Formats: sequence, C-alpha cells, structure tokens
Amino acid sequence: MKRKTDSLLAILGGQPVIPVLLIDDLKDAVPLARALSRGGLPAIEITLRTSAAIDAIRLVAADVPEAIVGAGTVLNPRQYDEAVEAGAKFLVSPGTTMELLREAEGGEIPYLPGAATPSEVMSLSEEGYSIMKFFPAEQAGGAAFLKALASPFAGVSFCPTGGIGPANVSDYLGLPNVICVGGSWVAPKELVRAGDWSAITGLAAEAVARRS
Repeated sequence: MKRKTDSLLAILGGQPVIPVLLIDDLKDAVPLARALSRGGLPAIEITLRTSAAIDAIRLVAADVPEAIVGAGTVLNPRQYDEAVEAGAKFLVSPGTTMELLREAEGGEIPYLPGAATPSEVMSLSEEGYSIMKFFPAEQAGGAAFLKALASPFAGVSFCPTGGIGPANVSDYLGLPNVICVGGSWVAPKELVRAGDWSAITGLAAEAVARRS
C-alpha cells in the first residue's frame, strides 16, 4: 500500500490542478492531453462518462508520453479493469465500494477513492488510504468542511473535485490537507470543440501559477 500511496502522491502532488476531462470526440484526446501538458498539467483524469473514454485513455497512453493519464468516475471492478488495460496510470472514484477496494488491493495502479463524510474517511483510513477524493466538493461543504477535517484527520490529504473554478480554487489550495484539486475549467468545452489548444495551454499555465 505504501508504494502505491507514494506513487499517487507523486502524481497528485506534482501539480495544483488535475484536469477532469469528458471526451466526447476521440480526435480531441491526444491534442488536448498535449495542450495541458505543455501548460504544466501532465496528469489528467479522463472520466468514464462517455463511450469514447476508454479509447481516449488508450490513445493518450500510447501517443502522449509526457502525459500521465488517469481514469475517473470508476464505479465498479469492470471499469477498473478496462481502464487499467487501456493504460491508465491512476484510477479515481467519486465514492467507494468494498468491491472496488478489493480490486484495487490486488492491483498495481494507484487508486484514489472518494469520501464525503467523516465516517467514510475513517473507513478508508482503516483500509490504509491516506489520500482521498472529496466529491462533490462545493455541495458537500466546500473548503470550510475540509478545513474542519484537518485536525481530527491529520494524516489524511484530499483532492476535492466538484464546483471548483478560478473564483474559489485558492480557498482549497490554501488548506494544509488539500494536495490538489480536480477541475474542468482548464479545458472548457467550447475551446475543445474549437480546437483552440493554445488557449487551453494558457489556462493550464494559469492554473499552475496558482501554487507558485
């Protein structure tokens, strides 16, 4: 577990924002990953919410060596296995089930499970997890809620995702128990549709500057 935790820490701790991407058109996957990497955000999360997602992960893993592609919205062991087979370097779930924990326990790929309550944090801590996704961040209590968790769960770090953007990202990144945030604002749908990769690179660079 420690080795996988260290690997996840290296991925998430390397940048303040993990782009959360919904790929509708497969042709966008490679140029989008390259644009974000150029801007300083090589670790990306492609969510398994479209029919193109698994193929997008496979393409990025094969054609964009500078990127660290992960799979998000992993809901069950079947999706876990498909994402790993496609080349995902880390896996993310909005919540957690015992089936997913058992699957992750037997695998080699770092896994970021979701927790939104103190009881869920305690349960995952008992399973050996010290880095968790907090989702949906704004709706579940936001930065104030995470700040309240810092003292009772001093050894736990979070990657909050959901409702985070330029207006409130600093509230999260300023917390001692936040390792990074997940967000989609660095790759707006309109820029992806327009193929404006330079603009996306610029947004990525702005996001990186949030922690400097």
